[in-house]
Amino acid sequence: MPEQISKEKAILVGVKLKRNNDFDFDSSMQELRGLAEAAGAEVLAAIVQAKDKVSASTYIGKGKIEELLHLSQELQADLVIFDSELSPVQLRNLEEQLEVKIVDRTRLILDIFSQRARSREGLLQVELASLEYRLPRLSGIGKEMSRLGAGIGTRGAGEQKLELDRRRIRRRITDIKAQMGKMGRTRELHKKQRNRIGLKVLSLVGYTNAGKSSLFNTLCQMAHKSGTVQVEADQRLFQTLDTTTRKIRLNPQREVLITDTVGFIQNLPHHLVAAFRSTLEEAVETDLLLHVVDISDPAYMDKMGVVEKVLEELGAEKEKIITVFNKADLLAADGTMEGSRYISARTGLGIDKLLNELDTKLFN
Repeated sequence: MPEQISKEKAILVGVKLKRNNDFDFDSSMQELRGLAEAAGAEVLAAIVQAKDKVSASTYIGKGKIEELLHLSQELQADLVIFDSELSPVQLRNLEEQLEVKIVDRTRLILDIFSQRARSREGLLQVELASLEYRLPRLSGIGKEMSRLGAGIGTRGAGEQKLELDRRRIRRRITDIKAQMGKMGRTRELHKKQRNRIGLKVLSLVGYTNAGKSSLFNTLCQMAHKSGTVQVEADQRLFQTLDTTTRKIRLNPQREVLITDTVGFIQNLPHHLVAAFRSTLEEAVETDLLLHVVDISDPAYMDKMGVVEKVLEELGAEKEKIITVFNKADLLAADGTMEGSRYISARTGLGIDKLLNELDTKLFN
C-alpha cells in the first residue's frame, strides 16, 4: 500500500482595501481557499487586514506580521498563502520575518497548473510562465529552497532549474518560446486543413469549475462515435489544462469538432495568460464559442464578467458567443428557466435543445 503524503498546513492572508467592495474580497478569499485545497494544502486559518493600501515592503503591517508569526508557530503551519502577487522585495522580507514558506496567489496557481499539465505544449507553457515569474525573484531562492524543501510553490520550473543562473534561465525561456512557435505553426496548418474541408469547430469556455468538462463529456457521450467520457472532470479548480478536441455528430449528416479549454479565474496571473495566449487565441478563433456558466453559483454574474473580459481581450467576436447556464438541476424550477439556455451536464436537461441550436447556428 503506497505511503500517504501528508498535506501541507497553510494559513491564508488577504488585505481588504477600502476602495474594493466586500463581495469582491470575500469571493476572492473563498476562491483562494479552493485554490489552496486544489494544490493539496490543508487550510488551518485565514487572516484579514483592512488597509487603505498595501505595504510596499511587506504587503501587510508590522502588527499583522507579528500576529501571523505567532499564529504560524502555534499552528505549526508549513506555509502562508497571500491573496495577491507579491513583489520580490515583499516576498524576501516576509520570508525573513516569518521564517516560513511564503506563497502568493500567482505562485499557487502556477503550482496547480504544473500538477495538472499533461501534454507537451501544456508542460512547456507552464514551465515558461513559472520561469518568467521566478526570474526576478531569484535572489536568495537557493537558500529558501534548501531550508523549505519541496511542496506547494516549488513545482513548475523544478528545483534544479531554480538554481540555474539568470543567463541559463533566459536561454531556456528563449528555447521554450521557439518550441511553442513551432507548435503554433503546426496548429495553423491544421486550422487551414479544417477550413479546406469545411469542418466547423466549437469551443467550450468559461470560469473554472463551471462544468465545461462535464458538458464536454455529456456531448461526447451523446454525439461522439465512442459514446464514452473523454476527459477527467471533478470539482477541483483547474481540472482541465490541456486542450482536448473530439469530433461529434450534430445530426446524421453533419459533424463538428468540439474543444474543451482551460478555465478562467479572476486575477489570472499575467505570466500564465501570456504563456497560454496562443492556445487561448486559437480557442476563441473557432466558429462558435459556448460560454458555460454555473448558474447555481451565487457569484455567477461576476464570474461571467471575468470570462467576458478575457474573451474581449483575446479578440473574440460577440456574435459567435452562446451563453449556456449549466447546473440548472440545482435550482428550484421557475418560469424564468423556460425558453432560455438552461442545461444540466449531469442530468442531460436541455442538451437535445442545445445540440439543435448549435446545428442551426453553425450551418444556417
